Amino acid sequence: MTSSAVELHPRAESVQFTEEEMIVALADGRKISVPLAWFPRLSEASPQELENYELMGEGEGIHWPDVDEDLSVSGLLAG
Repeated sequence: MTSSAVELHPRAESVQFTEEEMIVALADGRKISVPLAWFPRLSEASPQELENYELMGEGEGIHWPDVDEDLSVSGLLAG
């Protein structure tokens, strides 16, 4: 039986939004999709505020300066 290694420190490469979801593309090829409703600051943000994000710690976290929100990729994976 073979197995593939899962990154111990997953890193985000990009973030996209639909009207109801945030989709985070990871460096290892996975994508995380979560409801915006989980994050009140993001769900109330304008499209321009959502697109103004910064990857922190080589992609281990995401920061939205306009709405003062920070999320960790490991936290998103944990649910």
